[in-house]
Amino acid sequence: MADPVTTNPDHYRVVFENERVRVLEYLDHPGAQTTPHQHPDSVMVTLSSFRRQLYAGDAEVEVEIPAGSARWLDAQEHSGHNIGDTDTHVVFVELKEPRPGGVVHPPRLGPS
Repeated sequence: MADPVTTNPDHYRVVFENERVRVLEYLDHPGAQTTPHQHPDSVMVTLSSFRRQLYAGDAEVEVEIPAGSARWLDAQEHSGHNIGDTDTHVVFVELKEPRPGGVVHPPRLGPS
C-alpha cells in the first residue's frame, strides 16, 4: 500500500492511531500536488473550503467542498492537485477493519 504519510510526508501527518483507526491531517497550498497514494475506507472532515482535481489511472474528477463537511471516502488510490485559491486542510479517519462483504468495485474516486 502506498501510504500517504510515506509518499507525501510534506502534506500528511498522523495525529492519532490505535488498533481500529488512524487519523491523518492533510494540509497543502494552492498549486500543490501529491504523488499517487492509497486510502482505506475513511471519513474525511474538511477544515477549510477547497477545490481539487483527483486522478486515478485514466479517471479524473474535480471536487469542491465547503469547510465543516464530513464525507465518506471509499478505499482508493489517487493523486491530487489543489486547483483552487485556498489551502486544503482536511482530517481523514481511516478505518482499519475490513469492509463487511468485501471491497466495492469499482471504488468511487473522491469523496461521496
